[in-house]
Amino acid sequence: MSDGAPASRVVIITGGSRGIGRATAIAAAKRGWRVVIGYVNNDAAARDTVAAIEASNGKALAVKCDVGSEADILALFKAADGFGPLGALVNNAGIVGQTERVENLGAERIERIMRINVTGSFLCAREAVKRMSAKHGGKGGVIVNLSSVAATLGSPNTYVDYAASKGAIDTLTVGLSQEVAAEGIRVVGIRPGLIDTDIHASGGDPDRHHRLSKTVPMQRVGTADEIANAIVWLMSDEASYVTGTTMNVSGGR
Repeated sequence: MSDGAPASRVVIITGGSRGIGRATAIAAAKRGWRVVIGYVNNDAAARDTVAAIEASNGKALAVKCDVGSEADILALFKAADGFGPLGALVNNAGIVGQTERVENLGAERIERIMRINVTGSFLCAREAVKRMSAKHGGKGGVIVNLSSVAATLGSPNTYVDYAASKGAIDTLTVGLSQEVAAEGIRVVGIRPGLIDTDIHASGGDPDRHHRLSKTVPMQRVGTADEIANAIVWLMSDEASYVTGTTMNVSGGR
């Protein structure tokens, strides 16, 4: 599964129609992966991502999937089964809430963030292991979990609940990696820093990443392509001895 990933090898990317997910889908397709994109509601963005991949002679499939729904996750993996043998999963889908202090958070918001960011990633990882583990007759593979620098910074006065969800993802990466290391599966993570995507807008603060760019040692925000390049490297054989670790891609922040 290096840059010459067999054309029959499939990667599932949740939240794959926009931002980091889209960039990863395109980068993976260029390296020979057949790409299955999970997306929650933006049909146009999903179609556009598939078209961009196919325009470069890649293979892609878009499947509507809310990772907060176990039934949707099962349907996503079933669709991928018909596209080829699974070789990688990128747990990218995630949400933030509006900027808020902990004292003002409600149970419904916290539970929704944990259901999508944490439970959804666990269930996707479960389905990937069932298909890739040598214990189940699989041929191995890679799971890449998208965390965030927020997991280590805590995001005070902003979204501590989101940061906590990403802390859980870091723990998933460590624990699962040890469970399946001898079964041919590597489990790794990426902690993006301030990246130029629309996630900040969904948190009600669209200019947050640019406003905070001076707090980054490199004095700029990152791009979705820079995160995607790190993800596809971790998916490749060049990272064949890397597991159980999460890489900061944050400009030093």
